Amino acid sequence: MGSTVAEQENEERSVNRRNLKGMKLFTGNANRGLAERVAGYLGIQLGSLTCKHFADGEIQVMVDESARGNDVYIIQPTCAPTNDNLMELMIMLDAFRRASASKITVVMPYYGYARQDKKVKPREPITARLVADMLTMAGAQRIVALDLHADQIQGFFNCPVDHLYGRPIIGDYLIERGFRDREDVVIVSPDVAGVGRAKALAEMLRTSFVVIAKRRPRPNVVEVVEIVGDFKDKTCIFIDDMIDTGGSLVNGANALLDRGAKDVLATCTHAVFSDNAGERLQDSPIQEVITLDTIPIAPDKRFEKLTVLESASLIGEAIARIHQNLSVSSLFDDWR
Repeated sequence: MGSTVAEQENEERSVNRRNLKGMKLFTGNANRGLAERVAGYLGIQLGSLTCKHFADGEIQVMVDESARGNDVYIIQPTCAPTNDNLMELMIMLDAFRRASASKITVVMPYYGYARQDKKVKPREPITARLVADMLTMAGAQRIVALDLHADQIQGFFNCPVDHLYGRPIIGDYLIERGFRDREDVVIVSPDVAGVGRAKALAEMLRTSFVVIAKRRPRPNVVEVVEIVGDFKDKTCIFIDDMIDTGGSLVNGANALLDRGAKDVLATCTHAVFSDNAGERLQDSPIQEVITLDTIPIAPDKRFEKLTVLESASLIGEAIARIHQNLSVSSLFDDWR
C-alpha cells in the first residue's frame, strides 16, 4: 500500500532537513541549551568554539574548527547579561568573517535593546537601530529573529531579516488544553501595540479578543485606563512578546478580575523575568504563565505556575529552509 500525501510530505521535510551539506551551527554562552536542541532537531553537532571571559571582563572567542567556505549559523540571544552576550556575538561574527565563512547568519531568538526602537523624548538614541548597525558591520549577512518587540526593527538592518513567530507553538499548546472554539475564552492584548498579535492568536483559537488601554508614568510602572471588549465571566488569555518584571501583567490581570473576568492565563515568547518577577507572578491571581525557551530561565527564577515550551523545531526548520533556499514564510501558512 502506498504512503499517504501527508506521509510523503513529512518524509520530504525529513529528507530536506538532513540535506545540510556545507552548513555549520555555532553558539556562544547565551543559551547553549536551546542551541543544542536546535542541533538535535537538525541532526547535526554544534561546531566547536571557545568563548571565555578574562578577569578584567574582556571576551575572547576562538573558532576551533575550519569554517572556510561554510554556511555558518550563530545562535545567540542577547538576553541578560545583555552587553556581555551582545559583545560575544559581535566578536564571533568578526572571527567567522576572518575565518572566510561563505555566509554568516545570526539567529537571535531574543533581540536585546528592542524596546529602544524609537525616540520618545528629545536627544534620545534609537539603540535598536544602533545594535543592528553594529551587527552588520561586524559581519552579519542575514538575521533570523523571533517575535521582535516592534516590526519596524526589521527595517533597521541592511541585510535580509527572517522574522519568526512563536504564536503557532503557543496556539498549539492552548488548543491541546481545550481553549479552542469556546465562547467563554477571550484573548487579551496588554496594550494597543499588541493588537495584531492578539488578533492572530484569537483567530487560531476561533474566539474574540479585548484590548487594555494603559499609560506608563515611568519605566516598568503601568496604569490601566480602559479595557475595550467583552470579557465578563470569561477566561482571559494574555499574549505579549515578553514579560519583564511582571508588574504590568499582574496589574492588567487584577483589572480584568476586578471588572468581572472569570480567570486569567498569560502567554509570552520571551521570559525576561527581571528582578523578582517569578515571585510576583507566582503570588498573583494568574493561573498559568506560558512562555518559550528563547531565554534561559535560571532555577531561582522558575515558579510553580510556569510552563516553558520548546522553540527548537521552529528555529531549526527555519535554518534548514534558509540553507536550502526554501520559503521561510510558508512555515506560518496554516496560521495566517
